[in-house]
Amino acid sequence: MPAAYAAFGLAPAMRAGDVLAGGGHQAHRDFVDFLVDGRPLLFQLADLDAVSPLASDIPPAIFTAQVRSLLLEADAPLPDGRHIIYGCPECADLACGAVTAVIERDGSDYLWRDFAWQTGEHADLERDGYHGMGPFRFAGTEYRAALGSLIDGTEPPAGARRVLLVGARVAVLNKLAAALRAIGIGADITGDATHVPADELRGYRAVAFGRAVTEDQRAAVRAAFDRAGVEAAYVDGLAPVVPLLVAQIEHALDRRPSEQHRLTRLVAAGGEADVEVTSPCRVRVTAYRLDRLHRSHTRDVFDGVLEPGRHRIALDTAAVKGESFVVARTTGSVLVAAMAR
Repeated sequence: MPAAYAAFGLAPAMRAGDVLAGGGHQAHRDFVDFLVDGRPLLFQLADLDAVSPLASDIPPAIFTAQVRSLLLEADAPLPDGRHIIYGCPECADLACGAVTAVIERDGSDYLWRDFAWQTGEHADLERDGYHGMGPFRFAGTEYRAALGSLIDGTEPPAGARRVLLVGARVAVLNKLAAALRAIGIGADITGDATHVPADELRGYRAVAFGRAVTEDQRAAVRAAFDRAGVEAAYVDGLAPVVPLLVAQIEHALDRRPSEQHRLTRLVAAGGEADVEVTSPCRVRVTAYRLDRLHRSHTRDVFDGVLEPGRHRIALDTAAVKGESFVVARTTGSVLVAAMAR
């Protein structure tokens, strides 16, 4: 039976960066995701941390080559006409594993079929195939127009992200800036943005305020960005805990419409985290707290695959004692909530 037609589209996506326990980092990646009938294709893969080959941080020549490969204007990068649809977000090495598929022409249409998890030169469809995924038939005109827009200037990939950090605690800001840069987000520090030239302000996508910044100082910064014509996202830092602040900034940088999010709700109260997801996905929930001496403590409280809907996750009392916060993460989304008392 021939594959039914599906609508093909593209949309900006991101793999949120993270500061991991032990000092490791998870890279922030902006990329272009594939939409099938209006939904990100990545949503069909519940427990996959990956990005498409259309990432914004690869050289323009390689990006163009990736697009032309998907258009079948160049040879497939893998044997048997297979193309990488999603790969490792850290190194893009096939040995780490990738979702691949055969892309072929059928008349004027394009067909994506035989999706599989692949770690070597050839895919074993019987063992590693995604048997419930596809095949997808895309009308040639729609398919070529969407991908062609990426290389003709009408639909550029998401650009680099920069954040302006405003605060009084220089040591915390320096650590935060270093962490953001380590995961691929540009960060600069200032105590006063009112005299920064408008051209420089236009390079920032978000502004993060430390807790010691007064309301008058915040208003002055917002006024400077307004004069520059910049619609920046503003982040009020919850606590001087670097991983928590990174999560807040990642959330602020995510401007995608709600239908392109898997993780849509996080409320922390009564010793529970109320989490809502729109498709099956792996969710990791981490609690952060400050003790009486303002030392930070971190505890992972949940890591597993959730089905669509709302879920209540019990939080260890010790993990949320006193001033505490909860971060929920899934592929491409991160939410932060203060623990209500």
